[in-house]
Amino acid sequence: MSTPRTVIITGASSGLGFALAEAFLERGDNVIGNARSQARLDQASARLGHPQRFVGVAGDIAAAETAQRLLATAQATFGGVDILINNAGIFIPKPFTEYSETDLDALVGTNLKGFFYPSQAAARVMAAQGHGQIIAITASIALQPDTRVPALLPVLVKGGLNQAVKGLALELAASGVQVNAVAPGIIDTPLHGGSVEALGGLSPSGRTGKPQDVVDAVLYLTDARFVSGVILPVDGGSTAGTWH
Repeated sequence: MSTPRTVIITGASSGLGFALAEAFLERGDNVIGNARSQARLDQASARLGHPQRFVGVAGDIAAAETAQRLLATAQATFGGVDILINNAGIFIPKPFTEYSETDLDALVGTNLKGFFYPSQAAARVMAAQGHGQIIAITASIALQPDTRVPALLPVLVKGGLNQAVKGLALELAASGVQVNAVAPGIIDTPLHGGSVEALGGLSPSGRTGKPQDVVDAVLYLTDARFVSGVILPVDGGSTAGTWH
């Protein structure tokens, strides 16, 4: 039996984050889950059914203080951290000229700062211990924008994260830390509300993905020992080329 790992997952109370927490707990790993609301984390914990190995840490992931508490909780409760999954994110699609200052602040806060602060805190710990994995959940539309989905701000931020993953992978390689990303297409989660089925045409496969598709990709990356700096699309072939 393998030694349990400790995994920090942001946005863990629902959607992809919940599915990821469930998968790691089923493997026997420990999970530190983050969400804004402690009540939602408590509800998630009850559904997950492993109260000894799931610890919820509520707080705004755009705040550096939240990232520090996540790392401190992982170290105090389970003795360290092996994997950080920057999953928390929002998606605001609209024509470029219609974006507001509020939209920009929200996307920069959750998607950019929500990657930067936890990754920075984790990198310090992981580099010192000589191993660790940082995984970002980005977006395939940032790899190949689509005229049918105007989404300049998500493309701007998530596209920057895709490049940041490569840069950080190089910077931390000598320290034994791997950095990768999974770039989902349209996945059936609350992020897309009730419109997800209508979005199947955005993939050449003609369907939307399931949370398990992303979970499978993340688990592959966390098991792979010689993979770093990779942006792995999980999008039914949407970024393979033009089909429409």
